[in-house]
Amino acid sequence: MTIFYTQNNLKTFVEAQKSEGKTIGFVPTMGALHEGHLSLVRNAMTSNDIVFVSVFVNPTQFDNATDLEKYPRTLDADVELLKTLGKNIFVYAPSVADIYNSDVNAEKFSFDGLEFEMEGKFRKGHFDGVGTIVKRLFEIITPHNAYFGEKDFQQLMIIKKLASKYKLPVNVIGCEIYREPSGLAMSSRNQRLSENARKESAFIYKTLLEAKKKFGTKSAMQVKEWVQKQFNKHPLLTLEYVEIANIKNLKTVKRKSKNQTYRIFIAAFIENIRLIDNIALN
Repeated sequence: MTIFYTQNNLKTFVEAQKSEGKTIGFVPTMGALHEGHLSLVRNAMTSNDIVFVSVFVNPTQFDNATDLEKYPRTLDADVELLKTLGKNIFVYAPSVADIYNSDVNAEKFSFDGLEFEMEGKFRKGHFDGVGTIVKRLFEIITPHNAYFGEKDFQQLMIIKKLASKYKLPVNVIGCEIYREPSGLAMSSRNQRLSENARKESAFIYKTLLEAKKKFGTKSAMQVKEWVQKQFNKHPLLTLEYVEIANIKNLKTVKRKSKNQTYRIFIAAFIENIRLIDNIALN
């Protein structure tokens, strides 16, 4: 498997592939790959001639220095996993200097208010960091199609806005959440959970499913209050937020409308590890 460590070599390769009329799919990751990432790569492989997977822990999207330091870095294992999927997969594993040169700072973006909802309220500057790295990766790899998981649904919507607003010639595709057998959404952070915490974290998805049932007959506020009560009773999980939002603008729903589509979002802590999840409500 070919690994590119610098953008100059990668760009030369991409230009050659495009000159032959090949389509390029792209899956950006921060490494510590799991089956969720591999499902994105498989999706990319079905519609593109070659697929690039970036492995880069982006410093500008972390608001917590400890979280950045503890984030797992497992490039060798990541490459071995990708090899199991077949040929025509290429890895871009740049250094911080290759991406940022000497200016390791996030650009400032406007995503028309999407950045101020949910995660934006709790992770200051996070989406500026996300926008910065994704825009740079799009400019370096110049993919035809890019694939993102719906676990980070707000991020997915922001990246779609990024591509549209900044006229980036890439098709941004959302893919279903890949879950562990217990229902826990696959995440690199799951590797840091103890066996018991991993088991208990399945409570998040179970609560989302029950909230979806209640949403058919209860108001959005009643459903949120019910979720909060369930977490208050759990001995290990601490709820950071629960929101029910319109998927178009991610605004909190105050009153349901028949012609609108909604999702419920949860962020919670267990063993000081932050987990997020969401599901469609209608």
